[in-house]
Amino acid sequence: MNPMSCTVFLDLLAREAPPVEFEAPLVEARAAGAPPEVLAELDRAKLAALRVRALLEHRARRETELSALFETAGDLAGLRDVGAVLEAIVRRARRLLHADISYMTLHDAERGDTYMRVTDGSVSAAFRALRLPMGAGLGGLVAQTGTPYASPDYFADERFRHRTHIDVAVKEEALVAILGVPMRLGAQIIGVLFAANRTARPFAQEEVALVASLAAHAAVALDNARLLEETRTALGELSSANRLIQARSAAVERAAQAHDRMTGLVVRGGGVEDVAAVVTDILGGALMVLDADGRRLAAVGSVGDLDEAEVAGAAAASSGLGRTVQRGDLWVASVASGAEILGTLVLRTHDEVSGTDQRILERAALVTALLLLFRRTAAAAEGRVRGELLDDLLTGREVHSDALYGRARLLGVDLDAPHILVVARHRAGDPAPRQRTAFWASSDASSRHGLMAARGEETILLLPGVDPGAAAKRVAKELGASLGTPVTAGAAGAVQGPAAVAGAYREARRCAEALLSLGRAGEGASCDELGFVGLLLGRDRDVAGFLESSIGPVLAYDRRRGTALVQTLETYFGAAASLSRTAERLHIHVNTVTQRLDRVGRLLGDGWQEPDRVLEIQLALRLNRVRPLTRRPERSGD
Repeated sequence: MNPMSCTVFLDLLAREAPPVEFEAPLVEARAAGAPPEVLAELDRAKLAALRVRALLEHRARRETELSALFETAGDLAGLRDVGAVLEAIVRRARRLLHADISYMTLHDAERGDTYMRVTDGSVSAAFRALRLPMGAGLGGLVAQTGTPYASPDYFADERFRHRTHIDVAVKEEALVAILGVPMRLGAQIIGVLFAANRTARPFAQEEVALVASLAAHAAVALDNARLLEETRTALGELSSANRLIQARSAAVERAAQAHDRMTGLVVRGGGVEDVAAVVTDILGGALMVLDADGRRLAAVGSVGDLDEAEVAGAAAASSGLGRTVQRGDLWVASVASGAEILGTLVLRTHDEVSGTDQRILERAALVTALLLLFRRTAAAAEGRVRGELLDDLLTGREVHSDALYGRARLLGVDLDAPHILVVARHRAGDPAPRQRTAFWASSDASSRHGLMAARGEETILLLPGVDPGAAAKRVAKELGASLGTPVTAGAAGAVQGPAAVAGAYREARRCAEALLSLGRAGEGASCDELGFVGLLLGRDRDVAGFLESSIGPVLAYDRRRGTALVQTLETYFGAAASLSRTAERLHIHVNTVTQRLDRVGRLLGDGWQEPDRVLEIQLALRLNRVRPLTRRPERSGD
């Protein structure tokens, strides 16, 4: 190539030759003895080429800077991790300025200083952990004033206050030239972005502007992160609030459902069992309803064994506080009407019981109290009606009137059917047992289509049936359990028709008195079951019945076989149960007496020689002797 041609500089520009090579064509031309005008032309061409080269280099650098800024903007647009974005900004600052290290400090509002957030190129742990007080060091000065500072030689720069711990850390990092620009968010300085070298160097204005642009992006990244975090926090709070609202809405809906269902029960005439079923259906678990004395009224599910003292204490606490009380996995609510305790609800569940659920249980206790009061009122009203009818029957007033039968039919009572009259006696006490007695008796009579009345300490029941002994025992047991105190019941019957009721009442009353006199309080029996005592008390003095129950099989055997077993028994008891004297008086052999008594034992059953049986048998033998009977001739054999 001809060195005298100006096109040589185009070739140098094309291959991006360094500035030093642009002197070569001029040197060669001088060496070749080129005329002055040619040398002048080459010099002008060289200068123009160098200016073009500088312009191209500047534009290339600017393109790189703009590309870095665009990349940073792209990072911000797809912000996922603010830490990664800040690290990219610091790394790009170091690369664009060809710095040895770049780093970023952020303002700590709580401590009033700045701290290292991100570093790139650092080798000192002390430098990475450095904190800069406001106004101290180059970084503290930038953070305080909001003005960029560049120091070509940090340790020789007196424009800012040097602090020993800061200088030690900077020296450990071997930094000399430092550039710091503020990170602004509106009027607020939130941090400082730095670029530094380990050798002295000045920083051009273009470099300051470039780092300032990156610092602006960093501020935007931090602000976006803050807004994103606040948005996430707000969304989380909204989500929590929404869940809370939904939970409360569900709780309110459940409470409303429970209220509607329990209200419907009251309207439809439901019972305590129905309330318990509604509670367990809504709250789960198992529920037991106890009365005022701790006895079970109803249960849904298996509550298991209960500590009576613990439940009683919880019920008392619930009554005093007016709310549900927890004891382990038991939730106890008192059923009360004013100051009167009517019962207790005991819910056992392993699930969490919210405040709304507790209110549901308390509402169930209120409905249960209402139902118990309704039942008591209804029972009392019906009991009065049934009691008035039974009073008329007991006094014998108008026992044959059609009005009496009409009143009985309205109560579902058939006066012409067989009935048992039961008189129950219990110890006198406070009004509460009397109320429970009346309630129990009224309920029992109503469920069995009978009648009841109360007279002092007596509870009188006229119940359909033919077995007075069984009826007396049942009343004594069930009423005694309800009251928690012994109940003695005497029974008479069966009787038919209104006219027979008064006599049956007198006999049943004498039977109950006899049980008490005999020390058999808490038992139930009929006159027939009292043996000869019953014979004395009975209204009809049923001698034949007594004879039949005592020695009937022996009398029947003698009648069929013509034997003398009755005579042998009379002689045997008359001889003080001596076999030999009995044989002498009957003029028979002792073995014959033994055989006859063995036959009596088989007819009367085991235990016929027990003292109680012996007394009844002897009384029966005497009655048989004085009672006119058709006797057949007796034989001396068995």
